[in-house]
Amino acid sequence: MKKSAFLLAALCSGTLLLASCDSTKTTETTTTDTAATGTMADSSAMSGDMAGMDHSQMTDGAGASPLMASMNDMMGKMDGMKMKGNTDHDFAHMMLAHHQGAMAMADIQLRDGKDATMRRMAEQIKADQQKEISELEAAATRLDSAPTNYKPMDPADPFTSKMKLSMDGMMQNMPKPVANPDMNFNMLMTVHHQSAVDMAKAELAHGKDTKLKAMAQMMVAAQEKEIAAFKEWHNKNGDKM
Repeated sequence: MKKSAFLLAALCSGTLLLASCDSTKTTETTTTDTAATGTMADSSAMSGDMAGMDHSQMTDGAGASPLMASMNDMMGKMDGMKMKGNTDHDFAHMMLAHHQGAMAMADIQLRDGKDATMRRMAEQIKADQQKEISELEAAATRLDSAPTNYKPMDPADPFTSKMKLSMDGMMQNMPKPVANPDMNFNMLMTVHHQSAVDMAKAELAHGKDTKLKAMAQMMVAAQEKEIAAFKEWHNKNGDKM
């Protein structure tokens, strides 16, 4: 390799091969940049993020509606979260960010929405999830020293794959925004709730902490009930599309 580099340098010094030299430099620069990018990717992969949690296709926050910008912010926080490798600890932290996203969306609905039913549901979501946020914060702190019991970097790990599917499902079912703020809240919160239900079911299947699993079970029951209410309202308000 050293001999090849020396010969290339010698050739580049000749006037007749100047264009070839420039091309070689461009290739070398591209190779160097690619290698650097690969190193950064490897570094990110080693940071403890959950495998596959890349939601770069989300709408750019700068041009998004307030509700979508709130969703983007939540997904960014979840993407950047460092996984410990303990199902209960990581579920608590992920659900915290998820709940905070729901709270922000409910605030936007209460500011911009007009429909009495959607406003009432936003108020209920805020009340319920604020209480759960306090409980999740306590659980997250309590589990800071919990032992590892799954592999967040292994996409084949059962807990990792279920958590990834919960996020992928939300991405794949992201509704197109409409002019009516109540309908936007309805549609976004429906897919948001479904991802929370899927996350809670992953905790029920693979979590170990009794208190946190009891919380997860209550989340599934409450949010599935609200999903049904959102869908019922949606079916009755097609004109708002």
